[in-house]
Amino acid sequence: LGGYFVMGGHDDVDDGGTPEMRIADECPHDVTVKDFSIAKYEVTQADWFEVMGTRPPDFNDCQACPVAKVSWDEIQVFINRLNSIRGQTFRLPTEEEWEFAARGGLKSKGYQYSGSHTATEVAWFTDNAGNGPRPVGLLQPNELGLYDMSGNIWEWCSDAKVPYPCDHIGKVFDSKILRGGSFSHRVSSVRVRDRNARDPATRLPTLGFRLARDL
Repeated sequence: LGGYFVMGGHDDVDDGGTPEMRIADECPHDVTVKDFSIAKYEVTQADWFEVMGTRPPDFNDCQACPVAKVSWDEIQVFINRLNSIRGQTFRLPTEEEWEFAARGGLKSKGYQYSGSHTATEVAWFTDNAGNGPRPVGLLQPNELGLYDMSGNIWEWCSDAKVPYPCDHIGKVFDSKILRGGSFSHRVSSVRVRDRNARDPATRLPTLGFRLARDL
């Protein structure tokens, strides 16, 4: 994957905060992403056990469900062990890479959610998920064949949350970016443009990840 796209956009969806901050937080700006690859699915409980040798923190006997309740810091340990085993250079995606992939890359059809304008076709969220994440890959994929980039579990990215170049009222946070929304969030949070962030030591049942690497 790689190429030019317009990140963010004009959006009047109420996802919290004042209208001015909401518009600034997601304001549109040009981005060019270098070639990279990103995983088809979120990292699952089975994946975590295979690499770490222990049950994941939020183990619920659903091995095909995304691993959850893992902090950004703990994910770095997982990635280091995985790279040692596989001889690869896996990492978390940057926020720019994540949104480019969620939008469908150069195959994007401009959907509001990752793969559709209808959230229930591609995302597990409060309206359809129940009380927890679902096994990965059950809903339809986006234009690149990627599953669950909207909903199911918030996905950690590698970078801290900073204002977009077009945002003149935001501030830098000592928090790592989360994208995609989760099973316990409303539909506004599963839009491809929505942004969130948490301290890297945070562990919540709604936080997981998928892998990326350079090409």
